[in-house]
Amino acid sequence: MLKTFWNAALSPLLRRPARFQVAALCFRKGPDGPEILMITSRDTGRWILPKGWPKPGLNAEGTACEEAWEEAGVRAKKAPARKIGQYHYDKRLKGGVPVLTEVDVYAVEVENLHKTFPEMSERTRRWMSPPEAAAAVDEPDLKELLENLPSDLGT
Repeated sequence: MLKTFWNAALSPLLRRPARFQVAALCFRKGPDGPEILMITSRDTGRWILPKGWPKPGLNAEGTACEEAWEEAGVRAKKAPARKIGQYHYDKRLKGGVPVLTEVDVYAVEVENLHKTFPEMSERTRRWMSPPEAAAAVDEPDLKELLENLPSDLGT
């Protein structure tokens, strides 16, 4: 009963307002359809998309491409990144405080995958099919987005 009261009444009152991040769903055309480049998080090693906070001087598409470079070594094709969805998750800030975070996801077609990039020693990266990527992530909204990718992705 106390847990129900906490989850239904008190916890929402104590939460901070949602924060905003931008993610890059890096993809390439594979023999059996699109393949998604997944990376590991630095802290827990779980599978995620490259993402980060908005950056001064960059729009959302530019931020997505910059995060793809820094975290995964991706250089995008010339075609602009396009927003394909959004998901939510609890970001753990320093001190362990969870903060609800909205993440806009941009499809970024990979032109080059570099061997050296800023966070190469901190992350692992792997190409996955959309169903494999969906099974690998922890966030329910991201799982749903990966299971329902736009049909024109990678065509």
